[in-house]
Amino acid sequence: LSWLGLSFDEVYRQSDRHQLYNSAIEALKTSGRLYPCFETPEELSFKRKRQLSRGQPPIYDRAALRLTADEQCLYEKEGRKAHWRLKLEPGKVSWVDLVHGEIEFEGEKLSDPVLLREDGFPIYTLSSVVDDIDLKITHVIRGDDHISNTAVQIQLMQALGANPKEFCFGHMPLLKDASGEGLSKRLGSLSISQLRNEGIQPMAINSLLATLGTSHSVRPFLTMQELTAHFDIREVNPGSSPKFAIEELHKLNSKLFHEMPFTMAVPHLKQHNLTHIDAAFWEVIRGNISGFEDLRLWWKVCYEEIVPVVEDPTFLSQALVCLPNKPWNNETWQQWTTALKAATGRKGKELFMPLRLALTGLPHGPEMQILLPMIGFERVSERLKGRQA
Repeated sequence: LSWLGLSFDEVYRQSDRHQLYNSAIEALKTSGRLYPCFETPEELSFKRKRQLSRGQPPIYDRAALRLTADEQCLYEKEGRKAHWRLKLEPGKVSWVDLVHGEIEFEGEKLSDPVLLREDGFPIYTLSSVVDDIDLKITHVIRGDDHISNTAVQIQLMQALGANPKEFCFGHMPLLKDASGEGLSKRLGSLSISQLRNEGIQPMAINSLLATLGTSHSVRPFLTMQELTAHFDIREVNPGSSPKFAIEELHKLNSKLFHEMPFTMAVPHLKQHNLTHIDAAFWEVIRGNISGFEDLRLWWKVCYEEIVPVVEDPTFLSQALVCLPNKPWNNETWQQWTTALKAATGRKGKELFMPLRLALTGLPHGPEMQILLPMIGFERVSERLKGRQA
């Protein structure tokens, strides 16, 4: 989260807050909203299967509420330990969702949720609600697979004396991969750590996630401040799950470098031991890189030894004869190729590509009129002769 620039102001651990949870549990027991149940997982599974086979919703039948004190004691003597459920009240449960708009449930159609396990530890449903109330949380944003859980938590908030109207809920559609399947933790290639190791920048990830599911075209944001100024959760389309394509992330990552000013690149350059890269070099090269490691390649091309790609030694010899004298500037490439065109009759790719291959060893890259002065007269001369320089 810190690497992504998603900072937090405070840190709380649920393991340190059990006294608070226990107070809430006792209050719910006293009010009669929390009741003990003794079914085993196998018995509950059988009940659900039987309900489904009859075309009924798999809602807990509240059999535990009909147990007598003697029956409870008998279960305890058998060694069973109770889990505790919240008794939901009938009636409408509704809220205006930040993404979905008006959402409504009927309390009697929801299953009483387990809030306390057999081992005495509270379930997340209880802990999160108690935390949200205590910490005065205002917005709860999560996946739309939790929509029904929110209806349950609203009743729990009310049972604990809180006002659900003081909370804003937003349920985001879940991401899917390019084929339409749900993203899985088993896909290690999509872990944040792996993307980071591949050179993906945090703002590329943030920019893509902030745009997916909206009508806006995907674009890179250089800072979180810029991104948040353009983001509106109400523009997220709840009707369909957006598809996450790794290829789109790589394209966005490249665009981010192309737009990044040198001042913003400096901390990254230090991190990658590229402090020798100056503003002039960055401005020339940034439009042709997809990661900071690409800078090493182009620095080597301009200032270190490379192996020239020589396809036509005779043409390169002619190019050497036409090579302008120093000093060089951004006009030198045009002067040189114009003279060489007149001397050889070559033009277009037939003229330019052999020069690019000989001088850079690569068939693509920044404009040669900018690279040429950086490579310099001496290195250009040696490379035209087919020597490493």
